[in-house]
Amino acid sequence: MSQVIHFISIGGSAMHNLALTLQQQGYTISGSDDEIYDPSRSRLQKHGLLPAEMGWFPEKIHSGLTAVIVGMNAHKENPELVKALELGLPIYSYPEFMYQQSQQKQRIVIAGSHGKTTITAMILHVLKFHNRNFDYLVGEQIDGFETMAKLTPDAPVIILEGDEYPSSPIDAQPKFLHYQPHIALISGIAWDHVNIYPTWDEYVDAFELLAEAMPKAGILIFDESDDMLDVIGQKERADITKIPYLPHPATTVEGKTILVTKKGARVPVQVFGQHNLKNIAGAMTVCDRIGITEEQFYEALPTFKPVAMRLEKVAEKGGRVLYRDFAHSPAKVEATTEAVKHQYTSRKVVAVVELSTFSSLNKAFLDQYEGTLDAADVGVVYFDENASDRNPEAISTTDVLNAFNKPGLHVFNKPEELQNFLIDQREAATVFLLMSSSQFGGLAMDALADKLL
Repeated sequence: MSQVIHFISIGGSAMHNLALTLQQQGYTISGSDDEIYDPSRSRLQKHGLLPAEMGWFPEKIHSGLTAVIVGMNAHKENPELVKALELGLPIYSYPEFMYQQSQQKQRIVIAGSHGKTTITAMILHVLKFHNRNFDYLVGEQIDGFETMAKLTPDAPVIILEGDEYPSSPIDAQPKFLHYQPHIALISGIAWDHVNIYPTWDEYVDAFELLAEAMPKAGILIFDESDDMLDVIGQKERADITKIPYLPHPATTVEGKTILVTKKGARVPVQVFGQHNLKNIAGAMTVCDRIGITEEQFYEALPTFKPVAMRLEKVAEKGGRVLYRDFAHSPAKVEATTEAVKHQYTSRKVVAVVELSTFSSLNKAFLDQYEGTLDAADVGVVYFDENASDRNPEAISTTDVLNAFNKPGLHVFNKPEELQNFLIDQREAATVFLLMSSSQFGGLAMDALADKLL
């Protein structure tokens, strides 16, 4: 008899990918959501999993269901969740379900405030290049992979991108604590998500717990150059092997990053920046532990393309170049800006960051951005003029100027003003970097690229 699984909030990025991979394994899938956007929408539609109508329907919940998987976008009072609880059905968050399905596998978790998607994607790319059999969960659609999740009965290993967000509306535990990894990599810790972790200490505690929860004979891999991680890594933990890593040695030739191996060989790669050299070192350390030799790693890496929105080159024309990056937290903004300036030392770099997350629009958190745009020749901050309506502790232009503390900083809160300013910079600047986890008030990137370049 086929197993039947219902997804509450099937439109989420991880949720719909899990639904697709389970359908491929022969499960019968149903789901609900109150709104579903692309790419989730068209992908669910293509596989016959898009709900016929939006909304919550308790009648979809019945005793014939094998399990219910509930996403973070649902609320505790969700009528389908309430009914599933009443019927006593097995209810899982997706990290719990991934763990349930991978108890017989070697579990590898990639965690950290930054770099985890790129490190996970690098490992997946290398394993695929060498035709290894593996399952995975990654937080972004990546080149060469049809879905962001894969769960099969026979893969001996699973690579999981693990984040520190709560697991579900009825489970406040950070997602990565469910995975109980045999190997855990923590890429770096920089305070974020102040709506969930109001203090720096509470944020660090989550990662402490991840390190504490590892089973005996576990392996903890961490960025040695991150002060906070070094503290976690150096703590005495019986039966755990600790492996620190540092940025991979490299040189830059005509704007291209070339890795320099221990044997002196040179390996060209398509990513750049100090943070990516750390990501490479971390991915290589994990691969070494799961049977990929250094030679195999270096053979696969040159064909690895940057993950979408992770220092992604949007366009290049007539000596000008436009980059887009998902960076929004202070540590990411600083690392990305420095990477681009380091890559283009002799050119004028305009770096724009959008403040759109709960943390970045929070007055108490704003000071964390001090100095983060210092590497840019021209620093620009954009925040939506209506963002203040959603947040009683709303920030002002003066707050932003004081927090970033960068001479000549430009602050905008209307997208058309931002666009006009950037176009005015065309004659003087040749490198444009746009950093945001949002949309700059709806600026069309392709149209902007045409105007800038």
